[in-house]
Amino acid sequence: MKEDQLRILKTMHEATTRMDLNKFANAVHLSPTEAIADVQELAKEGFLRKVGAGYGLTEKGKNALKMSHIVPPENVFYFYIGVGRPLGFSANSLKEFYRFVAQVCSDSLDFHLYRGDFENWFAQIVGDKDLANQIAAFKASGICGEELRKALLNVGDAHYGIGELDL
Repeated sequence: MKEDQLRILKTMHEATTRMDLNKFANAVHLSPTEAIADVQELAKEGFLRKVGAGYGLTEKGKNALKMSHIVPPENVFYFYIGVGRPLGFSANSLKEFYRFVAQVCSDSLDFHLYRGDFENWFAQIVGDKDLANQIAAFKASGICGEELRKALLNVGDAHYGIGELDL
């Protein structure tokens, strides 16, 4: 998703009143023509839906915003391969988290799953208890390695549409 499109979603989410096209375009730092084109593209991709004479965010749009939300420094997820063995990767957003899930060695994924780190981060920091419970079920099933990576990415795609984002 382009930065302009993310800015549009954020502005629409935070808006408390309706805006005319010029005011909206100014708020998202685009020309009216660019704003219209981006809004239409976001609607076509399912991030926005037509509401009367305007547009509103869909669940997919809200999830895209959640993916880009930056957590405070004390809540960043640090990837390790074992106790006292950091990988040097840290995720300050869901988008970064899933980008690193796709990249880090599978031993790191196993380490965090079986310690409960993933489920705790999703429940306590992200605030998604449903996803935390699904991840906890992976632990109960004994999944590991590349199967775990695939399962984490699939559940992330189902919840947040990560397959459609540039990770």
